Amino acid sequence: MLSQSESFIASAAHWVMTGLEMAGLVAVLLGATVTTLRYLRDIAIGKAEEGYERYRKRLGRAILIGLELLVAADIVGTVAAPLDLQSVMALGLIVVIRTFLSLSIDVEISGRWPWQQHQAERKDPQAG
Repeated sequence: MLSQSESFIASAAHWVMTGLEMAGLVAVLLGATVTTLRYLRDIAIGKAEEGYERYRKRLGRAILIGLELLVAADIVGTVAAPLDLQSVMALGLIVVIRTFLSLSIDVEISGRWPWQQHQAERKDPQAG
């Protein structure tokens, strides 16, 4: 049986988790919608080629923000759930998958690994 404070914490964690999940979903959907509309505008004014690269980068950023919010929701969710080996393993797997997706998208957007950022900045100080 949960104490009153444990029950309050579990309830609050559930609401925070739900809010973060909704924010992640909104970030992806709104980002995809706005990005697509901007790309369609680029096509309409004859800049489809340059617009496509911007489209990919902007869409990738929207997905990254959404994924980061969803990972945060999963972490907060562990506060609300009883901890057992199965729930910790499930959280770990979800975080690993979403982190891999985030890393893959980041490499796709920037064209380099995150740890190569400092090398690129040293070569071109105006790049940052």
